[in-house]
Amino acid sequence: MYALIIDDSRAMRRILRNIVEPLGFEILEAGNGQEGLTCLHQAGHVEVTLVDWNMPVMNGLEFVKAVRADDSWREMKMVMVTTETEPAQMARALMAGVDEFVMKPFTADILIDKLKLIGVAATGYAD
Repeated sequence: MYALIIDDSRAMRRILRNIVEPLGFEILEAGNGQEGLTCLHQAGHVEVTLVDWNMPVMNGLEFVKAVRADDSWREMKMVMVTTETEPAQMARALMAGVDEFVMKPFTADILIDKLKLIGVAATGYAD
């Protein structure tokens, strides 16, 4: 199972990797949405993408729109991991196809709960 982490912050990618990898995922990383699309094309099946909103080159919202415009990724779950807390922004992302939100800063438990909520099957959940 692949999880794709897209964030322009290397530190944030490491934090997310440290939470998601023990759940049984192989991790792919990208520094912006354009790199994320390249990863998707190369990897084939990705179960879940954790994507930041504010990034250079291609932001998270543009990435979500590009992914949702391609039927081959319609089953992939997407979680926006962001500092954007404005309700209008959240609504835009949900309308674009995000499955769930995680607001920075967050705890591992919050992220894991959100993954469970959207039905992401992982082997390493500790209940």
